[in-house]
Amino acid sequence: MLTEKLHETLNDQMNYEFFSAHAYLAMAAYCSDEGLDGFSNFYLVQAEEERFHAMKFYNFINALGKRAVIKGFDSPNNDFSSLLDVFEKALTQEKEVTKRIYHLSDIAMDEREHATISFLKWFIEEQVEEEDMFDSIIQKLKRIQNDSNAIFMLDTEFSKRSFTPSAGE
Repeated sequence: MLTEKLHETLNDQMNYEFFSAHAYLAMAAYCSDEGLDGFSNFYLVQAEEERFHAMKFYNFINALGKRAVIKGFDSPNNDFSSLLDVFEKALTQEKEVTKRIYHLSDIAMDEREHATISFLKWFIEEQVEEEDMFDSIIQKLKRIQNDSNAIFMLDTEFSKRSFTPSAGE
């Protein structure tokens, strides 16, 4: 049974996942404005993935007989100085998500709420993948710097990215 503290923290995380989707939409808009439609697609897919994560929390909260409470949030950052800046801010966003998931997991363990512990394991593994992906792209962007051919190649690669949740998600 969820305590009020855990219920509230799960709701907060659900809302933060929705906020993350908006943050990625802002990043997509920046990339689109820069004429980098593949990079824009990358962030549109990322936004879709974050909404999917939010809905996992929504469904989990409801499955435990609690109410998912939807809240508003501040506007995401819309100011970026470069493509590298966008990805560095995205990595910072993912690190915050990781920190929040760990905090949630700590509460669930303290309260011995095994269903929530099990539920959060998927998110912990997901965050390892997310941080690694952004870090890898940042390293590539630092290597290629302003090489327009290399940026074009990445843009083309990212234009093919799509989001399809696996059966286990």
